Amino acid sequence: MKVVVTGASGNVGTALLRAVPQWEAVARRVPPPLRPYQRARWISCDLGDPGAHSVLATACAGADAVVHLAWAIQPPRHDPAMARTNRAGTAAVLRAVAQAGVPQVVSASSVAAYSLAPRWDSVTEDHQIGGVPGSAYSADKAAVETLLDEFEATHPGLRVARIRPCAVAQRDAGAQLARWALSPLVPRRILGNRLLPVPLWPDLRMQVVHSDDVADAIRRMVTLGATGAFNLAADPVLRTTDLAAVLGGFEVTLPRALLSALAAAAWKAGLQPMHPGWLRLADGAPLMASTRARSELDWTPTWDARSALRDLVMGMRAGTGTSSAPLKELAESPRPRALGRPAFQSQHQPRAR
Repeated sequence: MKVVVTGASGNVGTALLRAVPQWEAVARRVPPPLRPYQRARWISCDLGDPGAHSVLATACAGADAVVHLAWAIQPPRHDPAMARTNRAGTAAVLRAVAQAGVPQVVSASSVAAYSLAPRWDSVTEDHQIGGVPGSAYSADKAAVETLLDEFEATHPGLRVARIRPCAVAQRDAGAQLARWALSPLVPRRILGNRLLPVPLWPDLRMQVVHSDDVADAIRRMVTLGATGAFNLAADPVLRTTDLAAVLGGFEVTLPRALLSALAAAAWKAGLQPMHPGWLRLADGAPLMASTRARSELDWTPTWDARSALRDLVMGMRAGTGTSSAPLKELAESPRPRALGRPAFQSQHQPRAR
């Protein structure tokens, strides 16, 4: 069975190659031939490049399925723009799938694609798509869902499936998230310390799923030829006390508006890398029910939400990663980056014109 995976060097892609290393892999930057990347056949392709379609069409020829995971989540300032990778890149993949006549495509969406919902209700896959206002990541996910809908309507003979996971965690993504979320002024070894204050806002709730479990769901979807959307989340729903216990020692409750204002000022000054748009997304993303995945895919997470988050935090603390560019390990004594301006692209959602 020939399966082509885009974005195979990232968080979910790495977990997928651990489970099914014989699948073919596409990435903008091909990783060194070390575990788990050494057994895949790699193709170098920047999905947003104008010439990407021809490369992808050749890669997809004769494939039984394409798993599309490539996504710019929080790219550095010097990387291609997010929409170039996310929207144009997905369009290029879908054109290649259609040209090659690949019978199935499984695309990574997200809980971020959903519109707002009552705070403590769990939505199913038929909930409205629209995204969380103020989040560029969310806007891109909702836009790609529209692309998938249009593709499905114009190619009724092809099977289109999509995963909608919540926050996806694993130890090997620890270095990546440390770069994205931790200030260069804060030593990462402080994570997990019982004396660490963790600022959170009231009523914050979060769902987490482990990368290995997301990879297992994708494997099952390809094997079964599944179609449609599948929510992926592990139990339990985490509250502020759970998050504080895993991230540090004790919770410090502050209004979200104050935390967002502080985060915005620190982000603009380059004092910390996390744009306040991520706080809006964390607050607004609805809770999900994963009933369909459990019943139709016979999928059961092997990691509960607390354990998955703890695995990620341990990776952040240790700077754990892999040999791929997105997940590269953190050096023990990294050279501090220059402050004074944001390190990553803005997560502010542009207003519609």
